[in-house]
Amino acid sequence: MGKKVEEKIIKPPVKQITSGKIFKPSQAFLHKQLFQSVFALVMIWLMVVLSFVGFSFLLATDPVEYPSAAQLINTWIWPVALWTSVINLVWFVPALIAIPPYFRSIEYSVKAESGGTMPEIYSKRGIITITRKHVPFRTITNISSRAGPFDRLFKIGSVHIETAGYSGANQKGPEENLSGIVFYEEVRDYILKELRKFKEPYVTGTEVVYPTEEPVPKMEGLDDEILITLREIRDILRDRRKDSTS
Repeated sequence: MGKKVEEKIIKPPVKQITSGKIFKPSQAFLHKQLFQSVFALVMIWLMVVLSFVGFSFLLATDPVEYPSAAQLINTWIWPVALWTSVINLVWFVPALIAIPPYFRSIEYSVKAESGGTMPEIYSKRGIITITRKHVPFRTITNISSRAGPFDRLFKIGSVHIETAGYSGANQKGPEENLSGIVFYEEVRDYILKELRKFKEPYVTGTEVVYPTEEPVPKMEGLDDEILITLREIRDILRDRRKDSTS
C-alpha cells in the first residue's frame, strides 16, 4: 500500500485570511526590515574599513612615500570609520523613519469579499505613492512560496504570483508578492486549490504553465453567426464535390 498523504490543516488565522477580508503582514515582517537595514549598515561600514586596511598594505609597498601600513592605519582608521558612519546615516535614518509607516500601509486579500465578483488577489502598499493591485485568479500561471535566510530567522515567508502577461525573460520578478506571512505555505496551498477550479494544471514552482482553452462565451447573436458560417462551409464543400465528380 502506498504511503498516505496527509493534508495540511488550515489553522484559524489562515481561515480568516482566506475568507476574503483584508489582512496585514506579521509584525515579524517589520522587525525583519529593521534588522535588514541595521545589517546593511554594519556590512557597508565593515567593507569600507577593511578595504582601507587592505589599501594601506598596498601603499606600504612603496617605502619611500609610505613608511609602513601600520602607520597609515593608525593615522587614518578612525577618520575613515567616522566619515563612513556619517555618510551611512544619510540613508539609514530616513530608512528607519520610512519603514514603520510603509509596513502599516501594506494590505492583502486573497479572495473577493463578494461572491458576485471574480476571485482575486488584492494588495495595497505605499506611503507617498499608494499602489493597489488586483490580480484575478484566472490570469495566474505560476505560484510559489519562498523563505530566505532572514525570513526563516523571523519565521515568516512570502507567496510569489506570476501571470501570463507578466511572465517572461524581460521580467526580473513576480508580478505580486504577499510578503511577511506566517502561514505562507498554507496560503499558497489555498490559492492553488482555488486555481484548480478554473483550469488544470497548476504548479507551485517556477515552471511556465500554458493555460487550457476556454469555452467560447455565449453572446447575443453569436449562435446565428456560427450557423451562417457553417452553412457557407457546407455549400463550399458541396460545390467542390460536384466539381470533382463532373
